[in-house]
Amino acid sequence: MILIDTSVVVQLLRDRTGVAAKNWRKLTARQDFVLCRVSQLELLQGARNDGEWDELDTYLDGQDYIEMEAPHWRDAARIYFELRRGGLTVRSVIDCVIAQIAIENKLTLAHQDRDFEVINRVRPALRQKRVDLLA
Repeated sequence: MILIDTSVVVQLLRDRTGVAAKNWRKLTARQDFVLCRVSQLELLQGARNDGEWDELDTYLDGQDYIEMEAPHWRDAARIYFELRRGGLTVRSVIDCVIAQIAIENKLTLAHQDRDFEVINRVRPALRQKRVDLLA
């Protein structure tokens, strides 16, 4: 099973050529996928208008989600702390949350975000794969 990061869903939603949708079908045909609630938050906050919000909300409502258990929020904060202490930077603590969800559930994280490669330097247990739906 794979955990799909927001960055991959954004590629799917923004593409007007059909290439991303074709590659999405290939990616999700091979294995089951889940999203996490922080990705739902990130995607909805990016809606440009009420119509887009409603369409996106309907799509996201039909997806499967994996939740983070209470003790693991601290583990996600620890990732950010260790990165900062090591002089490494990620753009959002949300990426640390998503990485922790993947680690604790032993999921492969499909992403298009360099921050996960940085996180992997302090959390080698993070199974992550860069996915470019537009390639």
